Amino acid sequence: MIDLIQIALSLLLIVGTTFVLLGAVGMVKLSEFFRRVHAPTKASTLGVGCVLLASVGYHLFLGQDPQPRELLITAFLFITAPISAHLMSKAALALMRDARPVPPEDTEISATVARPRAGEERVERNEERVEPGKE
Repeated sequence: MIDLIQIALSLLLIVGTTFVLLGAVGMVKLSEFFRRVHAPTKASTLGVGCVLLASVGYHLFLGQDPQPRELLITAFLFITAPISAHLMSKAALALMRDARPVPPEDTEISATVARPRAGEERVERNEERVEPGKE
């Protein structure tokens, strides 16, 4: 039984370090910003989570209570990594506003998808909406 626990903890450490390594390689090798943000946030979250889980398992194996710092690191990691990636992506989208592709003009497909409902008038994209009384 002890050998099985040691093997499981070793596997957790190997899987965790592999994810961290893949996240680092992905950050260096990937071409554009959004891919570079995605690789380390996803991979490092899984990697550090596996390493911390192995650490908690090791302390439980020794008969000690799990350390509060390990649990706090895990909680902060799973909260902050996705939020920081989301905020960096939103900032990059705001900075790249001019480089975004232009949406296609009205075609047969978009005209059939965007049909007005009964009793509504269709508003063209280029027309400005004027509020009543502000002409």
